[in-house]
Amino acid sequence: MSLKAQLEAIIYAAETPITAEQLVQLVKEPVSAEGAADEPEVKSRVRAALEELLADYSSQDHGIEIRQVAGGYRMSTKPEQHEMVRGFAKSLKPPIRLSLPALETLAVIAYKQPATVPEINEIRGVDSGGVIATLLDRKLITTSGRKQVIGRPILYKTTKEFLMRFGLKDVNELPSMEEFEKLVAESFQAELIPAENAASDHSNGTEQESEATVPSDSAEEIA
Repeated sequence: MSLKAQLEAIIYAAETPITAEQLVQLVKEPVSAEGAADEPEVKSRVRAALEELLADYSSQDHGIEIRQVAGGYRMSTKPEQHEMVRGFAKSLKPPIRLSLPALETLAVIAYKQPATVPEINEIRGVDSGGVIATLLDRKLITTSGRKQVIGRPILYKTTKEFLMRFGLKDVNELPSMEEFEKLVAESFQAELIPAENAASDHSNGTEQESEATVPSDSAEEIA
């Protein structure tokens, strides 16, 4: 990967403006491994690559630009595209908010589908009936017939909406269960709202839902 491509990827992913000094530190090892460059040379190459990136994105062929903001660099939509981006963002669906129990139940269904409520309850160790209704309402799961056993319980599977929300081509692109759990912990933990009387609710076999945000297909203006 070229140095310019590395810088472009870092600036795009950064939540706040990233400084040239930070970029130097981030790419120092890869650059040094390639050419045994010392720090002054790395700085020179990084700054030259940054100038090229700024020039590339200043072209009318790009709807976004790389700007110097608060002593760092960040990507933003160009002023002439703001109204179009706002209109597009307003047309999209808002993020879905789900409880951690709902996310856990969704994970079980995603990895074990089609699955019945008794099977989900056995895996989670708690009644999941309530959150199943939530997932159905959010159109993240749907019914998939009935299992041919005594009682013929309903089978559940994930939907196209689930794939869209999580940016998956199909269920074969699901990460490992361990990776999924890590993703939930890292991405949603800050959004969780502590549930009141959670301990007593679980002791009664019920769950009170504290919400976390599921990624949506909506796009916010980059600015």
